[in-house]
Amino acid sequence: MQNSARGAVATAIWIILATVMIGPVLVATTSPYLAYRNTAYIIGGFAGIISLSLLLIQPLLAAGYLPGARAITGRKWHRWVGTAIVVCVGLHVGGLYVTSPPDTQDALLLVSPTAFSVYGVLAMWGIVLTVALVILRHRMGLRYATWRLVHNGLAAIVVAATVTHALQIEGAMETVSKWGLCIAVVAATGATLIDLRLIRPFFAPKGGWINGDPNARKQKAGDEPPA
Repeated sequence: MQNSARGAVATAIWIILATVMIGPVLVATTSPYLAYRNTAYIIGGFAGIISLSLLLIQPLLAAGYLPGARAITGRKWHRWVGTAIVVCVGLHVGGLYVTSPPDTQDALLLVSPTAFSVYGVLAMWGIVLTVALVILRHRMGLRYATWRLVHNGLAAIVVAATVTHALQIEGAMETVSKWGLCIAVVAATGATLIDLRLIRPFFAPKGGWINGDPNARKQKAGDEPPA
């Protein structure tokens, strides 16, 4: 009986997440704006919407909150979702560049007259720096605690800039579903960062850490979590 209840709760959690993530994408496919756009722009636009949706699940995976994706499994999924976000951002920028090179160049050079472009570029560079941090971490000799702190800071910047970018654009995304997704992304990221950076360190054993897994064995400060 207890296992059945847990299974039902787990299923409900995933259904709710899927609805919040996929719903705005499906609603956007019915937008009348699409009739006036070329293929490259549509692909780039939907890549941006999908990357926004993926930002909802990304911190939840990192913290090990989701049923069936805790601890090591959650961190592996976190890496895969991170890769998917990078690909989507690349398609988003590429699609916009193919559609209008001058406008995209102005945005990248921060001289575009549209305010949302600044936030989009800020989010993009936050993601680029995150990728560089992941690739160069060991070469830079960063301790795990330092790397995690910088990684969390960049994640907060990416989410804040992406959400602001999305909310300022009047495009294919329907208003209510877009606001719902953006609020969910901010709430998930904020709650995760507060939990990992403030609450868990406060209750963790002195000199140890808990990285998204309440059953993780105690580690020395600065060490990596068990792979």
